Amino acid sequence: MDNKTINMNDDEVEIDLGEVFHLLLSKLGVIILSGIVFCLAAVMGTMLLITPKYESTTKIVVLSKQDSSTLTNQDIQTSTSLTKDYAELIKSRTVTEGVIAQLKLDMTHEELLKKLSVDTPTDTRVVSITVTDTDPYTAAQIANAVRDIASKHIQQVMDIKAVNVVETANIPDEPSSPSVPKNGVIGGLLGILLAAAVVLIVYLTNDTVKTPEDVEKYLGLSVLGTIPYSSKMGKKSKKKKKRHA
Repeated sequence: MDNKTINMNDDEVEIDLGEVFHLLLSKLGVIILSGIVFCLAAVMGTMLLITPKYESTTKIVVLSKQDSSTLTNQDIQTSTSLTKDYAELIKSRTVTEGVIAQLKLDMTHEELLKKLSVDTPTDTRVVSITVTDTDPYTAAQIANAVRDIASKHIQQVMDIKAVNVVETANIPDEPSSPSVPKNGVIGGLLGILLAAAVVLIVYLTNDTVKTPEDVEKYLGLSVLGTIPYSSKMGKKSKKKKKRHA
């Protein structure tokens, strides 16, 4: 197997990639266990510590004329090019303060804006209004209120004759965030990487000479002989010490 040499503060550290691979393989159980522990910790932390948030979306389409049967291509192009203007009007203070007053919400214009997002897909006349809240019913209620008040505001400011509802805001069944499976996977991967990093750091910082090959490799000395060691010899020496005591 190939060896890799790294220069660290003018000291050469030779890394045997094959030895590293076998080391990680020998510690595979510990590494996997670390991944499982971190995964479970991430899942439990997500479920217990992070408040779930729900998204509710309503959609409108803005037309320049009330009668859709008399629409021309120019009318459609005009409505499409103005969707960004509609988005800004939806997020205006007139709309947000109107929603706050109508629903008697305990929040400011800035706080409502943080919950509100407006999307205008390219080459369409559709405007999507999404509200995020910790309560699914409140999210749907606010989204529908924003749509209704914004529709009237757009008609007044832009002199538009028709703002049609494409889709009313739904009451979401599942939270949009946080994602428990996603956080669990991230936690598991983090645990695996952290355990593998610790194993490698211990390996790189361990300068213990364990084999005759290590003596020749790191000290540049030839080994004249070796003294075998067994557990029985260790036990005998302990018994002798006890007798002398």
